[in-house]
Amino acid sequence: MTETVVSTSTARPDPAAAPAPAPPARRAAPGRLRALDGLRLLAALMVAAYHYGGRGGFVTEAWGSSPQHQFPTLHSLFAYGCLGVEVFFVISGFVICMSGWGRTLTAYFASRVSRLMPAYWVAVVLVTAVFALPQVAYETVSPSDALVNLTLMQQPLGADRVLGVCWTLWVEVRFYALFAVCVVLPGANRRRVLLFAGGWLLASVLARAAREPLLDVVLMPQYAPFFIGGIGLYLIHRDRRDAHAWALTAVCFLIGQHYMVGELYNADDPNAFAHRTTLGIVAVVAFGFVAVAAIALGWLRWANWRWLTVAGALTYPFYLVHEHLGWVVIHALHRSLRIPSGATFVLTVAAMLLLAWLLNRCVEKPLTPRLRAALSRR
Repeated sequence: MTETVVSTSTARPDPAAAPAPAPPARRAAPGRLRALDGLRLLAALMVAAYHYGGRGGFVTEAWGSSPQHQFPTLHSLFAYGCLGVEVFFVISGFVICMSGWGRTLTAYFASRVSRLMPAYWVAVVLVTAVFALPQVAYETVSPSDALVNLTLMQQPLGADRVLGVCWTLWVEVRFYALFAVCVVLPGANRRRVLLFAGGWLLASVLARAAREPLLDVVLMPQYAPFFIGGIGLYLIHRDRRDAHAWALTAVCFLIGQHYMVGELYNADDPNAFAHRTTLGIVAVVAFGFVAVAAIALGWLRWANWRWLTVAGALTYPFYLVHEHLGWVVIHALHRSLRIPSGATFVLTVAAMLLLAWLLNRCVEKPLTPRLRAALSRR
């Protein structure tokens, strides 16, 4: 999605000799970074692997036993899939900085709301309706909490969540707000973005040390390095010689892997579902940063297949519905139809991708542009 300026001659024409001044330079149409779309879907599939086979909880009821027994070897690998969320956050930092650059606050707000909400609203209604069926054993939330979920403010309000993954959307919304106030509102430029990113990173570290709940809510110390790392990588995408952006990204990786090791390392816990090692956690975090860096530097420009655009379009609706509705599909395929675990896993992912395609086709494509147009009116 780089923007290329088509240069014109610097020679000044003689007004008496030239019939009209040369037209101003135009920006070439930005190219889509299709490899980024593929990385999005890969991160979503990582999270799905974690939810289906890398943890305990309600999915145990869907399988009829712990995923440890369903996937004796792979469950340890699936346990690292939760880090797909952090890969998403790096991608989000890159994309939001790119999409917010040069936009007005109104356009930025309209873009974010129209991108998030149509599929989210339908997913909340769909999961609530399915869980209310008498054949489905999982508990649904109260009607009041289901309505609050439509606002995306259920977590700060203390309401039960309809979608298990919606906590990440609450993190994203806070990032969007910070970026809007500090960058989009005054106008994005390299200096302002660097000041915002560096200031936020330092403030988040101080908030971590202060252990003040309000600062944690606003500055999100645990997740800030991933968003800021993505911002740094977008600055590198604009200018790969930007030493400040390289330094910012490197510091974000170092701090981010420290947070993730502190949260997820459990090799010393004999009762852990699966034992994650320090090296494994650092490797997955490094993969997220390196993959986005490769895209930022143009190393994956060859990955320009059209199907990657479709993959990117399916990622968000797939992410919304895959966990809870996946339990229902796993139960039906594995316990009711006696389909083996491996085939059930693959068929469940395929069913959720099909549902995501329907949501994209029937919900996002018709509603997103209309909502964006409505919110863009002054």
